[in-house]
Amino acid sequence: MKVEGYLFGAGTIMYVILGGLYWWLSQEPVGTTALALTGGIAFLIAFYLLFTGRQVDPRPEDALEADVVDYAGEYGFFSPNSWWPLPVGFFAALTGTGLIVGWWLFFLAVLGLMLSLVGFVFEYYRGEQASL
Repeated sequence: MKVEGYLFGAGTIMYVILGGLYWWLSQEPVGTTALALTGGIAFLIAFYLLFTGRQVDPRPEDALEADVVDYAGEYGFFSPNSWWPLPVGFFAALTGTGLIVGWWLFFLAVLGLMLSLVGFVFEYYRGEQASL
């Protein structure tokens, strides 16, 4: 995680320098604020990665002598045939559209988003995919 932390740390320095240079050349507050916030979020990510990297075991990516075999293992569980991301994405897009079109669409879309998120989260608690 050190490489990623150093990469985001370099991004922090770059965005702070660019933000200062942008403000000095243009005196425009919106772009300066955007660059300052980008530098701030890059700092937060860099801090998290470097702090967490000290507390966990080193990964094979961090070792110079790592082989391909070191990367083997379980990466996690990925749902093979879930249809729930489709309604979640649809209602998330409809929620954003509802902010533009009208509040009635926004509230209906939030309701649909909540229902589809419940279905997505509890997908493996019922039906044929439920594990005992």
